Amino acid sequence: MTGDQAIEPEHTAERVALWRALHLEADAPPHVLRDEIGLRLVDPARDWRERPDMDPDSTRPMRAGIVARARFIEDLITEQADAGVGQYVLLGAGLDTLAQRRPEIASAVTIFEVDQPGPQEWKRRRLDEVGLGVPPGLRLVPVDFEAESWWERLTAAGFDPLRPAVVASTGVSMYLTDAANTATLQRISTLAPGSTLVMTYMLPIDRVDADERILREFAERGARSSGTPFISFYDPEQIRALALESGFTAARTISAGDLTGRYFRDRSDGMRPAASEELLVART
Repeated sequence: MTGDQAIEPEHTAERVALWRALHLEADAPPHVLRDEIGLRLVDPARDWRERPDMDPDSTRPMRAGIVARARFIEDLITEQADAGVGQYVLLGAGLDTLAQRRPEIASAVTIFEVDQPGPQEWKRRRLDEVGLGVPPGLRLVPVDFEAESWWERLTAAGFDPLRPAVVASTGVSMYLTDAANTATLQRISTLAPGSTLVMTYMLPIDRVDADERILREFAERGARSSGTPFISFYDPEQIRALALESGFTAARTISAGDLTGRYFRDRSDGMRPAASEELLVART
């Protein structure tokens, strides 16, 4: 990309930020996650709530999944920081705002946000413009994933692979080939013992019930039209086996049902995450 296009956030990152803000506006408390900073960064048109992809009802399952996976990772980081883990790496950071929203976490761990140079520079500029800036515990790591090694750029930014870390990769694996996902798992499995990876993955469509399949097909059409089609899907058994084969010592999966029981229990609005996406949690 060239010109202004190179310094804009990706559409998917913008949508995630707006869904997180919409959660506070459209969904009843208790809220799973409170994030209004992403909305400030995007600064969308005044009619953003009228967009088809912001419809409060039809997007509720996807919105629930977005806030649930973010909350799960934040809870895990807090738990691991209490156990002495001092590094957190977010691959494909997008418009994540953990460092700004949760200063107690940002002061306990060093956060490394890895992302494409253009969108990351845009984010840095917007943080300055809204008066937040980059806190001392945050390292922005720009990487051209097609031409550079994210691992080399990460270590050059001060990441210590000999110290335990939490690594998160959300909303990425379905866009990558199986070979690329395997290579990522193999690289992260070499981290110091006591490290944890949290990665989202997409279930094959035949594992999705009929009602949700409509949402899934809508998402896949949107991805194809944006030039970033979904190409990799995994069964829970398959992704756990792949993690173990890649060098992790333990692996488990967290289903949408697990997240529902953890964060959406006893809600009267029926809000629950879409079942298409699950989490892999793997330990070195």
